[in-house]
Amino acid sequence: MTTRLIPIPMSTSEVDVRRAKAARSWSLDSELVLICAGYPIGIPGGADQTFPYKPHPQYRWLTDRKREGGVLAFDPQDGWTLFEPALAEQELIWGGGDPPVGRSLEELDGWLAARKGRPLAALGANDGLYATDQELSLRLHIELDHARRPKDALEVDLLRRSAAATAAGYAAIAEYIRPGRSERQIQVEFEAAIARAGADGPGYATIVGAGPNSAVFHFTPGSRQVADGELVLVDAGAEVDGYVTDVTRTFPGGGSFSSDQAWLYGIVRESLDQATAACLVGAEWLDVHAVAARVMGSGLRDAGILKCSPEEALTSGAIGLFFPHGIGHMVGLGVRDAGGPLPNRNVIREVGGARIRMDLPLEAGYVVTIEPGLYFVPALLNDAKRRERFANQVNWAAVEPWIGGSGIRIEDNVLVTETGPIVLTDSIPK
Repeated sequence: MTTRLIPIPMSTSEVDVRRAKAARSWSLDSELVLICAGYPIGIPGGADQTFPYKPHPQYRWLTDRKREGGVLAFDPQDGWTLFEPALAEQELIWGGGDPPVGRSLEELDGWLAARKGRPLAALGANDGLYATDQELSLRLHIELDHARRPKDALEVDLLRRSAAATAAGYAAIAEYIRPGRSERQIQVEFEAAIARAGADGPGYATIVGAGPNSAVFHFTPGSRQVADGELVLVDAGAEVDGYVTDVTRTFPGGGSFSSDQAWLYGIVRESLDQATAACLVGAEWLDVHAVAARVMGSGLRDAGILKCSPEEALTSGAIGLFFPHGIGHMVGLGVRDAGGPLPNRNVIREVGGARIRMDLPLEAGYVVTIEPGLYFVPALLNDAKRRERFANQVNWAAVEPWIGGSGIRIEDNVLVTETGPIVLTDSIPK
């Protein structure tokens, strides 16, 4: 029996709270703002077919609406006005359509004309529809995304429901993965299970990599079958009403890890636990990454793969040969939600040889992924320039047997609170 989760519409007061938060973050005087939902994107060569449509997250967050083409307008002198296009006959015939609310989109030109001469910013999916002040638009875009970062109670509830559906998917494949099953078959089992658990579908392209494919970060599952003794990395999550959980688990293809695999898995698990514990209010995200990197550097040093201290592995970037991506990112409205630097920071810095997806201190209400991983990727480890650069940090002879065969990542979703981190995906066994 399929369970469908019924979307919970936001109350007017909840929408008003978000809009007030956005207005405070902008602190405008006479500047006007348009937040555009966007339109479906056509499939190249697909005639009238389009990719699945989702409104821009900024528009969705401020309206709780999904109608294509909608525009939310803000005038600090008289508040918010929602404009949506009328349903066309073809929409009614072919797709049904979402009945519009607010004022007709045709009235927007008149709304703008009545305010002619005032600075105009456009956020969301503007795509050149409106001539705007680009510097103002960029500033307001950054400030709105920062205002959206802490999740409110409704958003956390949707993420919990997404996590529950994701847990059902992982429970299904934990019993299903065995030698002879293909990556694609594992993908199908996962996605069928989350649908039965009430998800709208996968929140992003499901990743399944067996054997050497486990060390390819975004591997597209194919016909390759799991072999006994191989690792199987699955990175997949459910979407519920636009909100996405992002989880990774690594399985032994034959039912149990070898001693070497268990050692590697243990390092990654310890890194996950310590980085999760570091997700405290006020903690810098770069420091959370550094916690994870030091744990993995210590494990690799103890195994003789690194010749240097964990601190030197971090500062030199040597740990980035084995942990080349950031510790994680924000999730919420989509699998990548409101990342980037703090508004007063101009660039995202690197740490440990990895360019991270956000550079800011954590606040209560943030929901982040913690996803440490250790990989032995031929493209990185067989590169002559890297071998020369890190000759004093890496025991290349000890690395050789590992190259191309292993990739382990473990990923949870963590809610930052004033009393400490809460793992929203803790029900999914590790």
